[in-house]
Amino acid sequence: MTEKTLTYDQLAITLADVYEQMGYHGVSPDEATQRETNLIIEEVRRWLRPQFCYQVVKQQPAFDMGKIILRQLRGSAAYALFVCTSGTEYEAYQQRLKEQGDMVRVYIADALGSVIAEHCADQMEVTLQENIDKLGWRHTNRFSPGYCGWHVSQQQLLFPLFEGHTCGVRLTDSSLMVPIKSVSGIIGLGPQVKYMDYTCGLCDFQQCYKRKLKLPQ
Repeated sequence: MTEKTLTYDQLAITLADVYEQMGYHGVSPDEATQRETNLIIEEVRRWLRPQFCYQVVKQQPAFDMGKIILRQLRGSAAYALFVCTSGTEYEAYQQRLKEQGDMVRVYIADALGSVIAEHCADQMEVTLQENIDKLGWRHTNRFSPGYCGWHVSQQQLLFPLFEGHTCGVRLTDSSLMVPIKSVSGIIGLGPQVKYMDYTCGLCDFQQCYKRKLKLPQ
């Protein structure tokens, strides 16, 4: 099991990343929203400690991932199972904002939390690749329950494989992760696999955040 705690700055998040998640595709929001976004980022930067953990297994777990993901994992010599999270402190921060009733800040923090979780997963991939470089291996894209035909209920099969090492992330009865700004899933590893640029032709899930980023301006 590999586990790591990061800082906000290690996530290499840009304002453009946050604005994109907020729905400002290729443009910036008004000055008031920009100012509020910067204030939230500076507040969060002081204490944010996102985490990731992953473990490598040789046998493909018995998940019902669907043909899209299985095709992308074909040829894997091993598999990385992972959990990445913005952390319980960020979850509590979002809750405080909701209680204060400032919906602009709530919206910004929600978008920022999603970006934090995804960038934490990006850093997990960097660490993973560094660890398999010595084997001459590559890795596939990461795939998560809830996307590409892999039902979110399969989280109930994924999480027990971590044997409690989930960076503090737990599942609800409906298979949602808490903290909600978390990412989990599987990555294929080996000399024969490849990473693909995300394309909407890979998957037909209309609500995917990757698809949203490709909407026409």
